Amino acid sequence: MTIEEVLQLVKASFPNGLTPLQELVLRASWEGKTYTSIALEAHYGEERVRKVASSLWQSLSDLWEEPIQKSNFRQLLEARGLNKKQQQTIALFSRAVIPITLEFPNGPVSLDSPFYINRPPIEEVACTQITESGGAICIKAAKKMGKSSLVLRILAHANDVGYQTVSLDFQQADTAVCTNIDKFLRWFCANVSRELGISSELDNYWDKDMGSKISCSIYFQDYLLAPLKHPVVLVLNEVDIVLEYPEIARDFLPLLRSWYEQAKSHDVWQKLRLVLVHSEEIIIPLRLTDSPFNIGLPIKLKPFTFEEVQVLAKLHGLDWHSGVEVESLMAMVGGHPYLIRLALYYLVGQGGLAGNLQKLLQQAPTDTGIYDAYLRQYLLLLRQQPEIAAAFYEVITASAPVKLETMAAQRLESLGLVNLEGERAVSACELFRLYFLPQLDFSQKTTITRVEALERENQQLRYRSSVDELTQLATRRYFNTYLQIEWQRYVGESEKGTLNERTPLSLIICDIDYFKIYNKTYGETAGDDCLRQIARVIQNVVNDIVDDGNRYNLNASTTVNMRELFKSVLVARYSGEEFAVLTRMDAVTAVSIAEKIRALIKELAILCDYPGIGGLPANVLTVSIGVASIVPTAQTEPDSIVTSAEKALNLAKRRGRDKVVLG
Repeated sequence: MTIEEVLQLVKASFPNGLTPLQELVLRASWEGKTYTSIALEAHYGEERVRKVASSLWQSLSDLWEEPIQKSNFRQLLEARGLNKKQQQTIALFSRAVIPITLEFPNGPVSLDSPFYINRPPIEEVACTQITESGGAICIKAAKKMGKSSLVLRILAHANDVGYQTVSLDFQQADTAVCTNIDKFLRWFCANVSRELGISSELDNYWDKDMGSKISCSIYFQDYLLAPLKHPVVLVLNEVDIVLEYPEIARDFLPLLRSWYEQAKSHDVWQKLRLVLVHSEEIIIPLRLTDSPFNIGLPIKLKPFTFEEVQVLAKLHGLDWHSGVEVESLMAMVGGHPYLIRLALYYLVGQGGLAGNLQKLLQQAPTDTGIYDAYLRQYLLLLRQQPEIAAAFYEVITASAPVKLETMAAQRLESLGLVNLEGERAVSACELFRLYFLPQLDFSQKTTITRVEALERENQQLRYRSSVDELTQLATRRYFNTYLQIEWQRYVGESEKGTLNERTPLSLIICDIDYFKIYNKTYGETAGDDCLRQIARVIQNVVNDIVDDGNRYNLNASTTVNMRELFKSVLVARYSGEEFAVLTRMDAVTAVSIAEKIRALIKELAILCDYPGIGGLPANVLTVSIGVASIVPTAQTEPDSIVTSAEKALNLAKRRGRDKVVLG
């Protein structure tokens, strides 16, 4: 059986069909995902997922009259086919023969799918644009509006006319490559080379004196583009990820713009056809002439029209020619492609909702409805950004379009939560208004400051943060989020007059000396073990501080309660061989902790005998550490403490390594 056959049989056999969460558990379990990952993806508590799963396995065991658990679910059923009785059960449940195979709306609509809805003239003009010399397309839309499905068709057309294609997704970029523009551009060039099926020759084209951007341009021009007989279509997906790293974005985005401009006068650059896919507006300071988002053909995907929804319903085997059902569905979810498709999927014999549009619409804005997992993602996001949540609440409680602050309006539009009518915003659909109205209840005029909301979210993030698989520490991306939270908290306390000026925010950045040589000499397995040991040392030092701040006889002038002082400490894997500790402490205390970390790591006595290499600080592995302490203010940026700590770290290296330096 396939997972779709299993689901059809289960839905046909269970009295109440399957809830969306039950179906999600079955699909994810079939794919081998853990309960933890299922809970994170669906934004449910893990305990609830496990409870639902436990009941589900018992029901499946009763259905098949043999023990079925998560561990044997796929292995047991995949090898079997549907017997006649099971086939009849499914046929009876479906009530009518559906002439096409249903597709669960998850991810882009495949090229051979009957469910893709063309939105003329978008597909035609997009395919025409990439055949223009130096052509470029900028596709902007909120999540699940059809961007990836359109890109598939653009790439297919490119292949049909003999072009080469490259598709990069910035979600696949490790946080380590986003630490500086040089690493990022080398990653970018290496992956484009791989997609083109040629070897990476970066070292032959990279020149530090000329800089990373010039080196990258020369690599593209002379090595990648010049030898090509036909143009190449380069699709850059999730460009929003780059915007999360302002220092990278300020260099990379203007570079893309410059390549587009060079195509006007250089033949070789005319071979490059750019497709940029994004949801967000630019939130970093860029001149209009530097932005790549206003080049070439701009495509903004819009919701489905009434006629398009009617066509899609017919493709699902529904007889909605009168239009009454289409009007009812669109009154709830508008023309949102994903929300429409999910509704049609469940209405055609799925989850006990076959043909019962009224029941589906009644449940839609509740936690028992088919949209619960989707809406929960937005709820968590809004709780992370209380200013945006407050702006959205103003929209969904108003009886007329609301004029919002520009940044808030653009952010809500990019999320797909509002539609803009000139300068005024309205809720994108009734579903959002009904669901979020009780969830974002500001009606009691409770003052929810940004700092308080961030602190509440901080507690959630402690348990749901992105964790580095190797070291079990927080990732660089979470470190960046955490730093923003701490910075805002300081600013808020300063404005309320409760900030203790004697306890600044301190950052410790620890780098393993000559680790790349260690990895090369002893192998990656030994290197991974080394990273785990050092991570444990740093975490143990921090744990000891939290348990008893006076154990190490730290700064005697510290008068605040140590548990309170270190309650928000964060230990993160900052990059490949770098670790970071961020917490509230004065400079003297931070240096003392850093010295403790340096000494304990050296006491691990991890042998590093590198024949022929002089200038090593010791014959065992050591670390260099940079420390910075700053009292954040509204006039300073979080990057300032990072820059200061990194400068101190570089100074520690120049002084011979195995040292702690205060920036």
